[in-house]
Amino acid sequence: MRDKWCGEINESHVGLNASIAGWVNSRRDHGGLIFIDLRDRSGIVQVVFNPEIDAKAHELAHKIRNEYVLLIKGEVRKRPSGTENPSIPTGGVEVITKELKILNECKPLPFMIEDETDAGEFLRLKHRYLDMRRPLIQRNIILRHKTTKAVRNYLNLNEFLEIETPVLTKSTPEGARDYLVPSRLNPGHFYALPQSPQLFKQILMISGLERYYQIVKCFRDEDLRADRQPEFTQIDLEMSFVVEEDVMRLIEEMMKCIFKDVLEQELITPFIRLSYKEAIDRFGTDKPDLRFSLELEDVRDIVKNSSFQVFLDVLSKGGIVKGINAKGCAGYSRKEIDDLTQEVKTFGAKGLAWIKIKNGFESPITKFFPAETLKKLADKLEAEDGDLLLFVADTEKVVNDSLARLRNEFGKRLNLIKDSEYKFAWITDFPLLEWNDEEKRYEAMHHPFTSPREEDIEKLLSLDFSNLELFTAHCSLFTALKARAYDIVLNGHEIGGGSIRINRRYIQNKMFEVLGISHREAEEKFGFLLEALDYGAPPHGGIALGLDRLVMILTGENSIRDVIAFPKTQKAVCPLSNAPSIVDEKQIKELNIKIDAKIDE
Repeated sequence: MRDKWCGEINESHVGLNASIAGWVNSRRDHGGLIFIDLRDRSGIVQVVFNPEIDAKAHELAHKIRNEYVLLIKGEVRKRPSGTENPSIPTGGVEVITKELKILNECKPLPFMIEDETDAGEFLRLKHRYLDMRRPLIQRNIILRHKTTKAVRNYLNLNEFLEIETPVLTKSTPEGARDYLVPSRLNPGHFYALPQSPQLFKQILMISGLERYYQIVKCFRDEDLRADRQPEFTQIDLEMSFVVEEDVMRLIEEMMKCIFKDVLEQELITPFIRLSYKEAIDRFGTDKPDLRFSLELEDVRDIVKNSSFQVFLDVLSKGGIVKGINAKGCAGYSRKEIDDLTQEVKTFGAKGLAWIKIKNGFESPITKFFPAETLKKLADKLEAEDGDLLLFVADTEKVVNDSLARLRNEFGKRLNLIKDSEYKFAWITDFPLLEWNDEEKRYEAMHHPFTSPREEDIEKLLSLDFSNLELFTAHCSLFTALKARAYDIVLNGHEIGGGSIRINRRYIQNKMFEVLGISHREAEEKFGFLLEALDYGAPPHGGIALGLDRLVMILTGENSIRDVIAFPKTQKAVCPLSNAPSIVDEKQIKELNIKIDAKIDE
């Protein structure tokens, strides 16, 4: 129907006839002449209706409204001098209509098709087909396509095989709740939608295929937020006969290709490497934003010489005290500081201590600190006149979580972050296990298939769980065990995580034992993997990268919903299709399911 895209028409086409099609972006009636901006996904071009050239088309143009679908044939001409529009690529030319066909009309819109819209998210998602006409969303979707294309090109060139894994699979305990699918042919039995292809990609390595990748849908029934969806997409890969450095180097080179192909930017490698401990100590989080340098400072050794009982009580219980320097914020009002206090309380902190540097030290707590101690605090935090020092005292987790949040907040408030800058980091040397205080047990920090460091394998195997006393005695060893795991972080977001896997059955069995998974449960849930490990499983490792989150960062968006074609709301609802929905009672009976809960229509 057309021989040109709207956005590709330029001065090289002047004098040629063109056939274009698209949606009416805007219409302007100047009396004798009617102008429309015609839009397709490539861009916008100005179309002119002149009654002296085609009276019929000009008459029909009076009926045109925004978002009508048109087919136009006409001659490309240069715009008259002084009417050019340098803000768009086609701004030097226009199409003089010789033939117009209205392919479809459009009823009044629920919101305008433009980048800056005040329409609420639910309304936009309900009419997602209109929302995706907005150039901003189309650019995001196109950039996502370019990203996946760059990934496939790179991995194909590096001898990877794209292999699909099952979507209907077995429910296994991997952290989040599974989405379950009842089996009609096997009453009382359920499939689970995969939280990741972890077990199958390990099976592929045992199968001798050596290098696998997949751009794959994953599903987790968990509470949602701006960078989470119930169904999300991973760039998933696995490699045989590798160590950590091989995987990390491969991903760095892949990122270089993505940034060059998609953003036309050159990345510098290798990326910064931080141990888990260093990241937590300096930034309070294992996904630090390295675009700015504001760091947390441990001041335990300084404040122990004060008489401030709040700090001393925390220290006596094994807690810590850390602070940050909000540069130039000594002018903050008490209300502004109270607001910051409420912010840290959401992370479990009981309060926020503060000292202003204003021709000396100003704070209700300074009377508890000798002058020499105050000076040491100021030196430790590199404070100058006009700065605001903020302190949290509590358990390590509460302190780090609270101040990491304040660090990011002041990174924005103080304009320390350059939006056009991309700072990658690898986080390594993770603990193998972490304590789950709610369930009163240790769990894998990454997942149960992550290998311990070679030097920690014997320590793991020596742990004895035959009685409670021995278990308690060994607890000090748990925190010392390190994993062969690595996360990749970009601008304060974890965009991927991976590890070298356990490839020997006796080690995997011990790991399950440590995690409180009985032999019977291990065989029931993971028996097919355990058996496969007995048949010559090679050393292998891999990584899963969050495609949605990566594209969100590349586009500069704040939510992954703006880079997914058909996302769901924070309540896991699709306003467009009204999923999830009630199904016919006949279908329920066929699945041998009985619903006891009252259902709201």
